[in-house]
Amino acid sequence: MKLLRYGPVGQEKPGLLDAQGAVRDLSGVLPDITAQTLSPQALDTLRKVDPASLPVVAQPGRMGTPYADPGKFVCIGLNYSDHAAETGAEPPAEPILFNKWSRASGANDPIVLPKGSVKTDWEVELGVVIGTKARYVTLEDALKHVAGYCVINDVSEREYQIERGGTWDKGKGCDTFGPIGPWLVTPDEIPDPQNLAMWLEVNGKRFQNGSTKTMIFNVAYLIHYVSQFITLYPGDLISTGTPPGVGLGQKPPVYLKDGDVVRLGIEGLGEQTQRVHAWNAELLD
Repeated sequence: MKLLRYGPVGQEKPGLLDAQGAVRDLSGVLPDITAQTLSPQALDTLRKVDPASLPVVAQPGRMGTPYADPGKFVCIGLNYSDHAAETGAEPPAEPILFNKWSRASGANDPIVLPKGSVKTDWEVELGVVIGTKARYVTLEDALKHVAGYCVINDVSEREYQIERGGTWDKGKGCDTFGPIGPWLVTPDEIPDPQNLAMWLEVNGKRFQNGSTKTMIFNVAYLIHYVSQFITLYPGDLISTGTPPGVGLGQKPPVYLKDGDVVRLGIEGLGEQTQRVHAWNAELLD
């Protein structure tokens, strides 16, 4: 299944994408897609619904986050061997963990540059959405905790991340820096998360063109590893790292500016499009 939420901010309705690419309204079946909807039992119930029995949404408009109020936003740094190489960093011996403090935003919502930012960057990433509580899970059982997968743009302010001291988090958690979606795709449609093509363009120029094949630590290992430090709950999200082609890795570096348009996608998981805006508080709430 491809689950989604559509409509204005704060007024999203639940939906799904049918096999023909049409959005179907789920609001007659459930009031919203929430963390509780992501349990195996709830997803099994939804699978029994015939999409053809649901109303077609002719003009869904804005796509919100695929489920309401995503929980912890845990990210993995330098998790692609070819991305580590472009930054000149040694591949990590263990996963690098950091957090996004901002609320996740919809797939096509605007990216708003922080005040004075000159080094805001892009990163297409595979997102893993947790469906059942994961604490000290074994590697063998790790994928049983996945409710679905989605596209993430791990937007990053490199000056804040690298040059301002402390942890990476201050460059990762700015408002609008976490677009997810457009859909949550359940694991039955993604049998091998380690074989997905992924790409990102800025103003029509392809910068990232990679594959989840080059992950240093695969999805199962990441869930297992993170659960040794953090109890993961339904609705929590792991962003699993990015392939090469980020702005920081260009020679000379290239960063986002007001008016830029970012497009990105992952095989089977859909596409995102974001317009970049100079600081504008009215676009944030």
